Amino acid sequence: MTIERLQKMVLASDNQGKLAEFGRLLSPLGFEVQSQGFYQVAPCDEPFETFVENALHKARHASAATGLPALADDSGLCVAALNGAPGVYSARYAGNSGGAHLTKDQRNCAKLLADLNGASNRQAYFYCVLVFVRHAHDPQPIVVDGFWQGQVAEQLTGAGGFGYDACFFVPEHGLTAAQLSDEQKNLLSHRGQAARALIARLSVQKTG
Repeated sequence: MTIERLQKMVLASDNQGKLAEFGRLLSPLGFEVQSQGFYQVAPCDEPFETFVENALHKARHASAATGLPALADDSGLCVAALNGAPGVYSARYAGNSGGAHLTKDQRNCAKLLADLNGASNRQAYFYCVLVFVRHAHDPQPIVVDGFWQGQVAEQLTGAGGFGYDACFFVPEHGLTAAQLSDEQKNLLSHRGQAARALIARLSVQKTG
């Protein structure tokens, strides 16, 4: 059975921003991508210290719970002046600090800017690893990744995107990721790069 016949795919995430991005990026293959929450699948823990181990763990969990092929990403922002932090902890960097009136993304961005206050080196990159499993015990998961080089901005700018987009400055465009159009972001981003690599792999792979 060829991969093109597998129309349903579960995304091992409840992040609506990621779901929208992957829906756009994977549409050329005709997949119907739904979040794990759509199938009443509870999120699993992310106990590992590397992006790829966390992504594989999440993909197997979602596939086992739904019986569907699953896609998981683990991605984050790695900042040179912070020795690669927040890294795999990007989504939970600030914890519950920063005030209940702020969203999780706002708390994370506020902590990042505070931690870099006065820093001269603001180099950073987004990293994304994608893992696709055909079934929960897939012995040959497809693993691809992507990098997006940039800088941490001095302040939040832009209303688009999610996560750290409003504080990730893209020098060649003079804008933050939150100010880019969807088309620009898909072309440049770590997740866009990884998704295109995944599409290339899925186009030639066969499932058992």
